[in-house]
Amino acid sequence: MSLTLRTISREQHLAYIQSLSAASHMQVPAWADVKSEWRSENLGWFDATGQLVGAGLVLYRQLPKIKRYLAYLPEGPVINWYAPNLEDWLRPMLAHLKHQGAFTVKMGPPVIIRRWDSAAIKSGIQNPDVKRLRDVEATFIEPRAFEVAERLRRMGWQQGEDGGAGFGDVQPRYVFQVPLENRSLEDVHKGFNQLWRRNIKKAEKAGVEVVQGGYEHLPEWQRLYEITAERDHFRPRPLSYFQRMWTALNTEDPNRMRLYFAMHENEAVAAATMLIVGGHVWYSYGASANHKREVRPSNAMQWRMLRDAYALGATVYDLRGISDSLDETDHLFGLIQFKVGTGGQAAEYLGEWDFPLNKLLHKALDIYMSRR
Repeated sequence: MSLTLRTISREQHLAYIQSLSAASHMQVPAWADVKSEWRSENLGWFDATGQLVGAGLVLYRQLPKIKRYLAYLPEGPVINWYAPNLEDWLRPMLAHLKHQGAFTVKMGPPVIIRRWDSAAIKSGIQNPDVKRLRDVEATFIEPRAFEVAERLRRMGWQQGEDGGAGFGDVQPRYVFQVPLENRSLEDVHKGFNQLWRRNIKKAEKAGVEVVQGGYEHLPEWQRLYEITAERDHFRPRPLSYFQRMWTALNTEDPNRMRLYFAMHENEAVAAATMLIVGGHVWYSYGASANHKREVRPSNAMQWRMLRDAYALGATVYDLRGISDSLDETDHLFGLIQFKVGTGGQAAEYLGEWDFPLNKLLHKALDIYMSRR
């Protein structure tokens, strides 16, 4: 199958994404407006009949002082990754990006290698010899994913450093997902562990109410988010980032981004943002106050978001990044413990891959990044 690649309009790109059952929220055209400090381009792959069969959002970041760029396709491009002629998809992309002044290309194939169900993870946590998720036997393995990795290596792509838990700008290698397809809401609720079910009940009894907010409630979101950042020792994004995210994503599709608050006695004690692309729904950012944790607002909020995702016809509710550490002394262990309680699955993606178009500049970037 012969493929041609060219720049496409945002409208063409969006129409293609809308024709799919799902795609990453970082591959919708509006994501370029969220990442406004990057230059962007929409790429399209066309087959011999002239039909659009793949798309990619490329973000370009200029190197200090020279007109050369890092080209980045977060969780993309959206192509047929299992195609036997994967080279025919990626070679024209590399040629095009080089022509655009890119010295290196970074991409994140949306390909899952392994999954572990909650029971497997729990047994891993209970085993003192197991320190990492990859030490636990996977519940499901996608053999084709290994072929994709092999093809990429043969073409000269290099596997990036492990993305860890997906904090900051690196995409998470490990995520936690609750599958919704072919399950009733009752099945989903039954899948929760005892603690989760108890906490949902506790929140209900205490009178916790979960409501949706709008753009005007983002400062209230920010207040809770900054409390969380201080408590969990991470650098918060500014309010302007979430305002830009809301405006950009919901202008493209009025149901792309949602904001939720867990209220107790007329006070917002937890909040979260939710992103929707086709059948894939993400819980993307979460926040909570330091007090009233005993009324379990976060559990109540997740249960509401899960029910809403289900009502939208979602096939998966994605709780985003986890670390692969199963060590109880690890500072990120609480995150996986909280998410495992939903009865979902941990999934490992292929991770991010780099193609150095100019080896010298690529090396310089590596050194620059390691010093930051």
